[in-house]
Amino acid sequence: MSPPKIPIVPSIPREEDAAPRSLNPDGWPRPKGYANGMAAQGRVVLTGGVVGWDVMGRFPEGFVPQARRCFQNIRAILAEGGAEPHHIVRLTWYVTNIDDYLANPKELGEAYRSAFGRHYPAMAVVEVKRLVEKAALLEIEATAIVPD
Repeated sequence: MSPPKIPIVPSIPREEDAAPRSLNPDGWPRPKGYANGMAAQGRVVLTGGVVGWDVMGRFPEGFVPQARRCFQNIRAILAEGGAEPHHIVRLTWYVTNIDDYLANPKELGEAYRSAFGRHYPAMAVVEVKRLVEKAALLEIEATAIVPD
């Protein structure tokens, strides 16, 4: 009589093992403030185009203050879906003036890190003629993947 077969149960991955990871091919320059690509597995949480207004629909003056509020708004939406900033795998920025985006990299970086930490997903920045909300200087879409 042969011994009973013991079923093989796959190990449950730890969240840190399943966390999104950057994809940066060997030999490529290291990107600063973004990743060339991301890999992740899990439940997808998406935002629509998020602008930098407060709960009353008011926009602060200036690109960096609007960006800061936009980041906070993205965090709030992701939290509703059970996601955190380190789950973000992609950000797509739509800006009405690329020069505003490029003008204050230090302040913009500080605003970004205050909301998302030092997590840098794949990112694209696109200049557009205008946004639906006339007072908006930028709009950002976020994609997060929460590990299973």
